[in-house]
Amino acid sequence: MRVAIVGAGIAGLACAQRLLDAGIPSTLFEKSRGVGGRMATRRADAKGYAIDFDHGASNFTARSEGFVRLARAWERSGIAARWPAAGADAWVGTPTMTAPMKALAEGLDVRLDSPVTALIRTGRRWTLQSEGRRLGRFDAAVIAMPAEQAAPLLSLHDFEMARAAMSVRSYPCWSAMFAFDARLEGLPDFLRGIGPIATASRESAKPGRAPGERWVVRADWSWSEAHLTDDGTRVTDLLLAEFAKATGRTLPAPVYADAQRWRFAQPSGQENRLLWNGTIRLGACGDWLHHGFAEYAWLSGHVLGAAIAAGPNP
Repeated sequence: MRVAIVGAGIAGLACAQRLLDAGIPSTLFEKSRGVGGRMATRRADAKGYAIDFDHGASNFTARSEGFVRLARAWERSGIAARWPAAGADAWVGTPTMTAPMKALAEGLDVRLDSPVTALIRTGRRWTLQSEGRRLGRFDAAVIAMPAEQAAPLLSLHDFEMARAAMSVRSYPCWSAMFAFDARLEGLPDFLRGIGPIATASRESAKPGRAPGERWVVRADWSWSEAHLTDDGTRVTDLLLAEFAKATGRTLPAPVYADAQRWRFAQPSGQENRLLWNGTIRLGACGDWLHHGFAEYAWLSGHVLGAAIAAGPNP
């Protein structure tokens, strides 16, 4: 049995790893240049020095039994650590948020820069359409993408799955990245819920990080939606002003500033559901099938992988 998985975020990777554990090979097709989705790190240059920002998720929680086991295994391997500043159950990847995602991808067949635009079913097999090319012949297909992107791919093959995806709305998030010449004294390493700022994190305070005063400021969904079409320069200016207001101080000019818009960052979610049609061997997974957060994305992919492995396989 061969499985195609569209999307190599944490949900798709978790599904592929669970299948691999059962001896079932899969191929992941990812439109981006790296794995992990919003468990992402941006490398930049400031005055000739390379600096990193976790510009997607600031941290991840580990509360469920299976994911706690995985987080502890990552901790033993030196690629994740607890970060109490963000909460009792908060963890981060080390030395970057992408490190655990790269570990999840080890041993998997991942095709980067491979956007999938359509699923084609011929007989009992699936073929993927990507920029005018047809990719492979697979026995099963999994859509591990945000709900808004999953719905069109699902709609021609399983309307109930497509309807589940269409019932979810994903809200955007703007993340602004700032580097300063000197430490901003007197501030906690993690701030949450101040005005339009959802979180602000001092990157160098995370375990395993390089020194240097770097902050990622994430706007809440309502602010992000109101500024959805703004360019990055305007967003960095506005969020720097909001950061100054939240901290009650005049901030120095940053030596580096940039912004990233995550259009499908915060799904409205729904009750935990398994989306798997064993008759045509089509499934979907992602954090939108729970209530957001990396842990729920992993759970969704892991559970779907187990269901595929447990079913009758050709």
